[in-house]
Amino acid sequence: MRLTVLGKSPAWSDAGGACSSYLVEQGPTAIVLDCGNGAFGKLRARIDYRDVDAVVISHLHGDHLLDLVPFSYALTLGPGAAERTSKPRLLAPRGAEAFFRRLSGTWGDEELIVGALALEEYEPSSAARLGDLEIRTHPVPHAGPTHAVELIATSGARIVFGSDGRYSEELVAAAAGAELLLAEATLPDPDPLPPDERVHMSASECGRLAREAKVARLVLTHISDELDLDRSLNDAREAFGGAVEIAGEGAVYEV
Repeated sequence: MRLTVLGKSPAWSDAGGACSSYLVEQGPTAIVLDCGNGAFGKLRARIDYRDVDAVVISHLHGDHLLDLVPFSYALTLGPGAAERTSKPRLLAPRGAEAFFRRLSGTWGDEELIVGALALEEYEPSSAARLGDLEIRTHPVPHAGPTHAVELIATSGARIVFGSDGRYSEELVAAAAGAELLLAEATLPDPDPLPPDERVHMSASECGRLAREAKVARLVLTHISDELDLDRSLNDAREAFGGAVEIAGEGAVYEV
């Protein structure tokens, strides 16, 4: 299984960058995990968007889904659109259909996203087969319903995308024993709010998460180029004690 970083920015894009999005490939199967603003152009630089089998959305925040709009326009209006006989699957949390209709309905086209992709709303704890990949979702605490996404290769190797959210026992359980964990490191330091009111993590908390989950490798993501990235990397390494790096657009990870 190969994961390519299309976008790793937090809610505001890096200079020249894109928000949360990852291309995951296993054999002939290609899925896009999250599709944040700026991601569709990065995807097109990697593969033909018509070859994407499915898109999986971790939660309904703009920086994780806004490029479903250009993706949908390409599928609807791009070359060969009239000849297409099938649609890519779109796996998104409960309430996604109403959300997507409101989003594109603001400019009078409620059918844009739900018409271009075959929407399936998943339960908070769910499992699905997407070609050669198995996908499992795990609810984690954030701002609104949010899900860590577990990707399982045919070999049984696992990549876990923590999505957004604070350090939590739910996230530790979802990531337990993974070969690769991608965890958000939005904050330079832990949030001073009480633990149950936090919505994001720092790099040191990511390191603690990786240590507690006993993962093999940790990749920090959802992290701005405006932070002191050397400091974030050192904080995570000190807390984890294992292999850590910061996601970069175009970086490839294989398990």
